[in-house]
Amino acid sequence: MKGTVNALAIAFALVSAATVAPAQTQWDLATNYAGSAFHTRNIAQFATEVEKATGGSLKIAVHPGGEMIKHAEIKGAVGSGRVAAGEILISLAADEAAVYGIDSIPFLATGYEGARKLYDAQKPYLEKQLAKEGLVLLFSVPWPPQGIYAKREINAIDDLKGLKFRTYNTMTRRVAELAGAQPTQIEIPDLPAAFASGRVDIMITSASSGVQSKAEQYLTHYIDTQAWVPRNMVFANKAAFERLSAAEKQALMEAARTAEERGWTLSLEEMTIKTRALKDAGITVLAPSERLKSGLTRIGETISVEWAASAGADGEAMLAAYRK
Repeated sequence: MKGTVNALAIAFALVSAATVAPAQTQWDLATNYAGSAFHTRNIAQFATEVEKATGGSLKIAVHPGGEMIKHAEIKGAVGSGRVAAGEILISLAADEAAVYGIDSIPFLATGYEGARKLYDAQKPYLEKQLAKEGLVLLFSVPWPPQGIYAKREINAIDDLKGLKFRTYNTMTRRVAELAGAQPTQIEIPDLPAAFASGRVDIMITSASSGVQSKAEQYLTHYIDTQAWVPRNMVFANKAAFERLSAAEKQALMEAARTAEERGWTLSLEEMTIKTRALKDAGITVLAPSERLKSGLTRIGETISVEWAASAGADGEAMLAAYRK
């Protein structure tokens, strides 16, 4: 009888513990960028802060380097619920909706102050478009400004004619076309092999990406054009987000706001550190010539007009808000 009572007591205790134990949700977050990249480090800290703020009821497992899902497939995978969250370069989706391309219009916003103002103008429309696709924006962080990497000094737009130009989104493809170069889509992890094999001759990207891809091994010059300040976005599946408790949603969005502010600071620091690292690695870092700036500005004006025409009323409203 005593043994039966003890067994019942143990069983009751186990049932009670299971009843009061908090439910635990785990999200997978897929990103294309290496674990060492400042964007990924920021996301990892964000995940840690979410887990702490929710008392462990929401855990986010970060999968870097495209190891879970390739860059071009991440947005669709989050939308379908294959993974709960992801990070992409926003302009990678510019073919899907014009709002995704505004941050990569050349010479529209060329510094961090301008980039932040452009984000403020874009954000309501970005959130609206994501909501249509069953997605929720968590936060957005910029890369350092974009410059030209080459095997020699580039003094004018005409110097780009005929070169195989590495592209990574709609805007870089259009820059290549307007410059008379040959657009070639290449992701960051594939850059060393692409340059070594001659698949590509030149690229526009950040100092961060140049250091990450060891540009000094296959290129010699970096022209610091600061052509635009592209951003990544971290976003979640809306259905997964809605399944969270009110407290979890609040903790998640508060951690997202913190990660966004931290990420902008990290990006500015990254620009300084990585530009210096390019010099230390033997890359010749140059300011753009007036001829090159003039040519890039003309290309930027053409792309801006094209983008506004494709974006319709929302595009005009975003540009008006930015220029106000």
